[in-house]
Amino acid sequence: MTDTAPRRRGRPARDGSATGPGTREKILEAARTEFAENGYDKTSVRGIAKAAGVDPALVHHYFGTKDEVFGAAVEVSFEPALLLPQLLAGGTEGLGERLARFFLGVWENPVSRAPLLAIVRSALTHEAAAKIVRTFVLQRLLERIAEELDVPDPTFRAELAASQMVGIVFLRYVIQAEPLASVPPEEIVAMVAPTLQRYLTGAGA
Repeated sequence: MTDTAPRRRGRPARDGSATGPGTREKILEAARTEFAENGYDKTSVRGIAKAAGVDPALVHHYFGTKDEVFGAAVEVSFEPALLLPQLLAGGTEGLGERLARFFLGVWENPVSRAPLLAIVRSALTHEAAAKIVRTFVLQRLLERIAEELDVPDPTFRAELAASQMVGIVFLRYVIQAEPLASVPPEEIVAMVAPTLQRYLTGAGA
């Protein structure tokens, strides 16, 4: 039987669709797969629910709108980047090299690369997706970096560093431009680290 009344984002209905503590994670994993395979535009809450084997009402219960599901998928996909405070704990010396190696490491990992590629492609073609990515990157990543920089215009410097890495991501992983797409990651780190160091600290590597 189906309850047609609007669901509140509170306690889920005890209708057999709720499968316990793992339901949210199951929905989120299905959402990541749907966004990765279909892009933002062609992914729907109903499609995510079907892939997760739950009622669409449960998707709304745990996440709300499609935008909120996408935002959660972005956060999970960028989860390794939430380790940034540990990287920054080493101070500014060698910061450019550590960030370059860390950032490329996330993208070189096939497990994290697929959902990240879907996020980048969605952000390029859909403003709602781009806004979610911008908000996450600015608030959760760049602001954390800027907080550690004892230099003028720290946020601007962090954004310059991010633009360098995003450009590499786009050329290497999205459009796969050669020879950048085939160069070993360590070669890229060696070339890019001095520039990142200068952006972030005002000093050469």
